[in-house]
Amino acid sequence: MAKLQTLDQATGLRRTAKPHPVRVIAVTGGKGGVGKTTVSVNLAMAFAHNGQKVMLLDADLGLANIDVLLGLHPKANLHHVMQGQCTLEEVIVDGPAGIKVIPAASGIQEMAELSPESHAGIIQAFSELSQEVDVLIVDTAAGISDVVTSFTRAAQEVIVVVCDEPASITDAYAMIKLMSREHGVFRFRVLANRAASAQQGHEIYNKILKVTDRFLDVALDYMGYVPEDDYLRKAVKKQRAVVEAFPRSRSAQAFVTLADKANKWPMPASASGHLEFFVERLIQPYSTKIEAVS
Repeated sequence: MAKLQTLDQATGLRRTAKPHPVRVIAVTGGKGGVGKTTVSVNLAMAFAHNGQKVMLLDADLGLANIDVLLGLHPKANLHHVMQGQCTLEEVIVDGPAGIKVIPAASGIQEMAELSPESHAGIIQAFSELSQEVDVLIVDTAAGISDVVTSFTRAAQEVIVVVCDEPASITDAYAMIKLMSREHGVFRFRVLANRAASAQQGHEIYNKILKVTDRFLDVALDYMGYVPEDDYLRKAVKKQRAVVEAFPRSRSAQAFVTLADKANKWPMPASASGHLEFFVERLIQPYSTKIEAVS
């Protein structure tokens, strides 16, 4: 029973916290290399430029790279939290435009293969954060591991990043299928990345829509597209977000448009919008597993 304190503590936080709705967005895609981290970073920057308080969580617990992409040098990460060496609050790094970054560990195998108990421990630490947040962007890992599906399932909004490659479209469909059938996620926002034109962006979306309409009971919304852009590659080499480094570039303008569109998405009811509820949704399935083996 003592092992279930994580859920009880989150519930207590939920009841006592001041109402502050938080937009929680998971960025996923299934296949690696489609640009999830670039999308996460630049969306975070676009939200921040609108005056919102943004937190960016690197949920790629095995091959984290948000800190690399932004040229940050964190002294500690989630691995140190797991080892009890510091609190989650202490590992938060200040990023550009005032965004807050929670760095994950990179290249540490145990972080990529967390047990339910360890994962619940990270989530408990996350629930103790005191910083006010308007938007939380969760950059998930590639694949469909338990860690990926847990973070994705708990978010209010799921952005599926896809590019015009057969493997990307196949893996995106597999992710949508798993999340809908096994985890009850109904709505997905599809973002076409590295598209040659607006027309190609719609074509990528229609390829997925054609299959999901036939086999799945889900709602797909076309979020938009990010164009193929040399300035985006230049920004990556500079270890900066293109929204900051080249704000007039086509890709930067696309991210600004995408953030504006996301701001118009309906906010959840005040209760389910609290950050504590996001944490509680993460904890619940793991608490059930822990209870079953205790």
